[in-house]
Amino acid sequence: MAIRLLPPVLVNRIAAGEVIERPAAAVKELVENAIDAGASRIDIVLKEGGQALISVADNGAGMTRDELGLAVERHCTSKLPDDDLSRIAALGFRGEALPSIGAVSRMRILSRPPDTENAWEIRVEAGEKQAPLPAAHPSGTRVEVRDLFFATPARLKFLKTPRTERDLVLDTVRRLAMAYPAIAFAVTGDEERVLLKLAAATGTGVASARRPRLAALLGRDFAENSVEIDAERGGFRLSGLAGLPTLNRALPRDQYLVVNGRPVRDKLLVGAVRAAYQDVLARDRHPIVALFLDGPPAEIDVNVHPAKAEVRFREAGLVRGLIVGALRNALAAAGHRASRQFAFPPASPSLAFAEAGNKFLRPIEGTEPATATAQPEGAPLGTARAQLHGTYILAETANGIVLVDQHAAHERLVYERMKDALAANGVARQVLLLPEVVELDEAAAARLAARAEELGEFGLVLEPFGPGAVVVREVPALLPGVDVAALVRDLANELAEWGDALALKERIETVCGTLACHTSVRAGRRLSPVEMDALLRQMEATPNSGQCNHGRPTYVALDLADIERLFGRR
Repeated sequence: MAIRLLPPVLVNRIAAGEVIERPAAAVKELVENAIDAGASRIDIVLKEGGQALISVADNGAGMTRDELGLAVERHCTSKLPDDDLSRIAALGFRGEALPSIGAVSRMRILSRPPDTENAWEIRVEAGEKQAPLPAAHPSGTRVEVRDLFFATPARLKFLKTPRTERDLVLDTVRRLAMAYPAIAFAVTGDEERVLLKLAAATGTGVASARRPRLAALLGRDFAENSVEIDAERGGFRLSGLAGLPTLNRALPRDQYLVVNGRPVRDKLLVGAVRAAYQDVLARDRHPIVALFLDGPPAEIDVNVHPAKAEVRFREAGLVRGLIVGALRNALAAAGHRASRQFAFPPASPSLAFAEAGNKFLRPIEGTEPATATAQPEGAPLGTARAQLHGTYILAETANGIVLVDQHAAHERLVYERMKDALAANGVARQVLLLPEVVELDEAAAARLAARAEELGEFGLVLEPFGPGAVVVREVPALLPGVDVAALVRDLANELAEWGDALALKERIETVCGTLACHTSVRAGRRLSPVEMDALLRQMEATPNSGQCNHGRPTYVALDLADIERLFGRR
């Protein structure tokens, strides 16, 4: 067949397939236009998940009659004043959104600039544009999109249920609302049901305005159990909130990145967040973060994807390092702090106390019960009063109580000491009086023997001892009384999982975590009051001690107000 030029209507429909794949994409483009127009309020109406109707109204700058006629033509935009694609300052810039939507729907736009008396209306149906007509409308713009994809029926087959499409629209609006807390948003669904309503933030600074918006979108638990992020590097600034490790999820869906006001989905964020939390969270758990990155437009390419859902950084390593470093520093600065809400929720305190009765508390065997002595000055975790079930330390604070998981807490302390030792002069070793032979299968023994030199850097000295066995001659001095056989078998299993691709130093967090877990104070071990208080003081002085290496809390705090509520005093 001969090469020919496609008709403009067909070109627009092809473009629509790249930009507008579902109702959420249409809403994203229209809301971005409203934000670019300087709106302080945006109202969205959906019918049948957006397939029957999408209406987006704003109080922004509006358009004149001539601008309205150009707005529905391809590649017409007001957002590139210097025609410089390397310095894009607006959310939209391609000039494809409105013509693409109009090519596959029945679209009506009403608009009036604030300084004019007359509004204008234009209609586009399946790509056919009508002439603008006078209309009645307040200042701002309203875009109505009806019967989305009626002109391309094949696209309708790929849509999900109206409820699913509605939820995707809500996710899109939430992401944009997260980036622009000074704008009020409202989303109304079928039967005029309010799906989302967000008031404009009234805070004076960006951070003060952002926290209530994030609390409304991600939950008050996140706002109350997160740390502030504020860091700069190489012309980029990173701000936002990062959840404490004990507040985590099974999936990474609650991780948000906004780049120069543009919500994006970027693999760089997922990888950087995982690296930052890798020694405070289990591998199958994910933190909640909302990060806002601002940098020179010339260093960020937003012209990567037709839907502008991705960005590319000129120096990706610099940005990744900024995210990892900022998160790690903020988490370390949080010290022993743990969230008051956990992914592994504790049982109801009132139920636990009621079921246990008086036997729940008992003095440590062979010691006198702790007295009502004065609280150590500047000791947030208070004074140890008792040990419960050989597992938990009960401490009294100035305004409540703290319950500490002794194994989880000590595991974190040993882990942090081991990392510090590795970073300094290496892990000190302790020679075993009697070397211990550990029986394994031949493959496991061979894997350990092959990594013997690397394991020695962690303080574990072993060598082959015939087929299917190794002999351990030295262990880390930080691990007195360790179960050598169990430790060696666990390391052998981990080496089998990792393969030979990475050096153990690249797995430092996992190796240190395994070593720390095997030597920590075990559940069931009786501790003296002096030992318990020493553990509390070390926790207060150790970074990340609010959670163990797997992201579980090391302690739970109850204020007096919490306790009084349990007993009906409040």
